[in-house]
Parts: sequence; C-alpha cells; structure tokens
Amino acid sequence: MNIAANQKAIDHGMRGRVAVKLFLGIADEWGLSEEQRCTLAGLNSRTTLHNWRKKVAAKEDINLSGDTLERLSYLAGIYKGVQLLFTDPAQWKAWVKKPNRDFGGQSALDRMLAGRVVDLSDVRRHIDAWRGEHYG
Repeated sequence: MNIAANQKAIDHGMRGRVAVKLFLGIADEWGLSEEQRCTLAGLNSRTTLHNWRKKVAAKEDINLSGDTLERLSYLAGIYKGVQLLFTDPAQWKAWVKKPNRDFGGQSALDRMLAGRVVDLSDVRRHIDAWRGEHYG
C-alpha cells in the first residue's frame, strides 16, 4: 500500500469513529433501544453495535460502508437541524418522538424506523425546509 492510500484508509477509519461516536450520543439522548439503533444505522446485528462501542471507547478506527456513513450523516443533520429550530433542549430532545402531521401522524422516529435511507433523507429534508421557513 502506498503512503497516499494508507493515509486515505486512516482518514476513513477516523471519520468512521467520529461518526459512530456522534451516532451513539444522539441515540443515547433520544433514548433509543438497541433494535432502533440497529435499524437506523442499517445494521443486521447488535454485535456490530457492541463492537462499535468497544472501538469508540478504545479510540480505534472504524471502517464504515458508504450506506452506513450516509445513514449516520442524515441522523447528524436531523439532530443538528432540530437543535437549530428549538432553543429549549427538552423540545429538541422530544421532537423526534412526537406525532407529526407531516408524516401522516407518525413521529419522525417512526418514519426513520421504516429502515430505508430514503426515510432518513425525507426527515432531513423536512427539517431543512422547516428551518428555511423560519430563517429564510
């Protein structure tokens, strides 16, 4: 492996660790179950989630697939967008679980738990549009 390829692999692993650490923090704040965490991250097994926790604690690199990185990116954007919309932390922590008419009465979390990347994308677009109305 050449130096540039090696550096790219290191950067990817560090980016994965940062993304997973953020995801785990968001999931803790939202009070998500292990099953919900796996669904949102697109994981087939709780073993991967457990391994992620160990690697984050040990500050080890985590290599993520493009799909997983995309999912975690959407979740980070949703989390940040809600923080920008609400000044009270209790509001932005609870919003994800509240029924929402824009999702047919489902909560944003229910929508995201359908398990497809497009569901995460839809929630992110909704938040971005809502932010645009408030700050446009």
